[in-house]
Amino acid sequence: MVKKLQKLSADKKKSNAQLSSTVKDSAQQIWLAGLGAFSKAQEEGGKVFEALVKEGLTIQRKTQAVAEEKITEATSRVTTMASDIGSKAQGQWDKLENIFEDRVAKALSKLGVPSARDLEALSARVDALAKGSKAAPAKAAAKPAAKAPAKRAPAVKKAAPAKAAAKPAAKAPAKKAAARKPAARAAADTGASTPSAS
Repeated sequence: MVKKLQKLSADKKKSNAQLSSTVKDSAQQIWLAGLGAFSKAQEEGGKVFEALVKEGLTIQRKTQAVAEEKITEATSRVTTMASDIGSKAQGQWDKLENIFEDRVAKALSKLGVPSARDLEALSARVDALAKGSKAAPAKAAAKPAAKAPAKRAPAVKKAAPAKAAAKPAAKAPAKKAAARKPAARAAADTGASTPSAS
């Protein structure tokens, strides 16, 4: 049995030696193939490198053109979307502003604060009254100037009632006396004018 084991171990040594020699030969061949590829790459590497650079430039130009097209398309889409959103937002702001104005107007009217329309109407009425009052004194001033000498006695009568209206209880007897005095004066004026005329 020892002989068999020795024979087997010898066979194993031979097979191990053969295996290691084949591995050495393969490694040597791989090394030589790598050196050959390296030398070829050095010889033709410049040419291959230049060809790769040219291909890279053409690919870069194509991708830039496609990217620019996509960017312009995306920009136009975003611009239209932004304008749509802006118009919708403006409409919503307008609605919100109207609602706010209505609520403020209701609250102010509940508190009794006049609105802008009320103030404008009041201002228009004041202007109209001011214009009317300016026109009325001008007409009144024109008429008394023409008839002033003939109506002096009635002017005195008008003044007395105005004073009587201010103090009606105290001046009631004075009112009657004031009415008698202008009549007496008018009679005196007519009597005085009659003798001078004769």
